[in-house]
Amino acid sequence: MSVKALKPHISLNVKNVEASVDFYKKLFGIEPVKFIKGNTTTHSIVKDQLGEASEKPRFGYAKFDVQNPPINFVLNEVAYTEGGTLSHLGIQVESTDDVLKTRERWIGSGLLTVDEMKVDCCYALQDKTWARDPDGNEWEVFVVLENTEPEASACGCGDKVSHAELTEASPLSTSACCTPNQKASTIAATNSPCC
Repeated sequence: MSVKALKPHISLNVKNVEASVDFYKKLFGIEPVKFIKGNTTTHSIVKDQLGEASEKPRFGYAKFDVQNPPINFVLNEVAYTEGGTLSHLGIQVESTDDVLKTRERWIGSGLLTVDEMKVDCCYALQDKTWARDPDGNEWEVFVVLENTEPEASACGCGDKVSHAELTEASPLSTSACCTPNQKASTIAATNSPCC
């Protein structure tokens, strides 16, 4: 018996659902299908009817029903002090042209991007661009140009993207993961951007 999967589901914990919704509207180019702002206050009529039960805090929630690529994507506003075990998120596309079109849409929406072109990472030669949400979750749009054989171990990179203000004091990085002579090609990157 086979199961027909409809779409992957990704649920992220975020500190501020409104800031995250603003970012993801730009990233995906769509509005959320559900958007509930966090609320710790209750209307007086509801409070009179339900008493103390009505005073329970309601945390923010948003759901994006992304069609291309198909993703059931959810944001849960939760108080936390450290991130979880999520490495990064990505959307694989068909061509470098698709990577560049997505990057231009993101930039047009006000997102800061970092490119890695012809980067050999995760046993594949790839072109990609990155964006980071308000909680530090990193997103890449990438195309696999060709698979590569590992010479040693897979990339063991740390932070993939670090956005800095564009100033003369913060030049572009001259290194990209697994390709130390490859330069990240837009705005700013850490010393170790990666897959």
